[in-house]
Amino acid sequence: MGVDGPPQRLEGKYAAILVCWLLGNGCLFSWNSMLTMEDYYSYLFPDYHPSRVLTLVYQPFALGTLAILAYKEATINTRKRNLFGYSLFFISSLGVLILDLSTSGKGGIGAFIGICAMSAAFGVADAHVQGGMIGDLSFMRPEFIQSFLAGLAASGALTSALRLITKAAFENSKNGLRKGAILFFAISAFFELLCVILYAFAFPRLPIVKYYRSKAASEGSKTVSADLAAGGIQTISEGAKLEERKGNKDLLLENIDYACDLFLIYVLTLSIFPGFLSEDTGAHSLGTWYALVLIAMYNVCDLIGRYIPLIKFLKLESRWLLTTTILSRFLLVPAFYFTAKYGDQGWMIMLTSVLGLSNGYLTVCILTSAPKGYKGPEQNALGNLLVLFLLGGIFAGVTLDWLWLIGKGW
Repeated sequence: MGVDGPPQRLEGKYAAILVCWLLGNGCLFSWNSMLTMEDYYSYLFPDYHPSRVLTLVYQPFALGTLAILAYKEATINTRKRNLFGYSLFFISSLGVLILDLSTSGKGGIGAFIGICAMSAAFGVADAHVQGGMIGDLSFMRPEFIQSFLAGLAASGALTSALRLITKAAFENSKNGLRKGAILFFAISAFFELLCVILYAFAFPRLPIVKYYRSKAASEGSKTVSADLAAGGIQTISEGAKLEERKGNKDLLLENIDYACDLFLIYVLTLSIFPGFLSEDTGAHSLGTWYALVLIAMYNVCDLIGRYIPLIKFLKLESRWLLTTTILSRFLLVPAFYFTAKYGDQGWMIMLTSVLGLSNGYLTVCILTSAPKGYKGPEQNALGNLLVLFLLGGIFAGVTLDWLWLIGKGW
């Protein structure tokens, strides 16, 4: 993942890890806010399956946009790309809030189309930020990618915690669901604005970040010049030529197992979460809290799983063992089916925890292992390609999620 430089050039390592965590959080905070408010949207739009439809709208825009960006990544200004993504997250989060206030929390097809439009905008923003950040961090240090990925999961855990708090606070008040939603959307918009400021002004000025970006530029990267300028470095050395780097096809063929592994991880996860957990778990003693508890358990365990690889002897790096483990996760499909049909809520909570824990753990193992042994521009390209397969898996998963509705008369 890049070589260590002189100690003075590596100042700011822990600050960079913290900023990466916050930026990862911002990458999915808005979207997770929308997902976590599924009980509010199910109340507003009971006939439209919002927990499934919103995800299905989001993913084609995320996948299509990232496919274009991954193809063109070698010449794209990473700074403009990421700032556009975080700014779009902020504007769209604000848009969700304004839409709810302007319609006074009323349902109907018009409001639902507006929410779907915001969901599509989140997808476009995600493609810019997630691919751009992971590509950028791939030529830095594994700890930065791990922290960014942990931030992604933390956004889910934080939104779930906030949702439980707002539900408890407003449950017995008039329009309690809506009051909780408005608070949620306001917090989301504020946090996305914070991420715009962090990426624009704080991150590029950290010495360790400037060192790795300068190194990538010396190896032929054309994507980091604007970020280097923002960090106060006006000239970058000319090293390896861009055309000497391996092409996307060669990079993909050399890492096809990693790419397929990420695809399979998210096919399984998104075929169960959040749609199945929101609608197909039956009635239990937790009542309206049940789906929220399941989503919270998934998110917390996903976050925990992303920190396990920091313990060196617990990190899985063998490529064939990774693939074998990922294939074995598909046993969770019959497990969830029979638990939903015959099991109680304790078993479902346990299965959901396993789903989240394995999702986070395996994602970090792959994305911190794959970019080794390449030059900066190649690591950036590979990071984008792997995220493309990850989003492809999510899209396939949310499509397959509809199969759970067969025979339910929807």
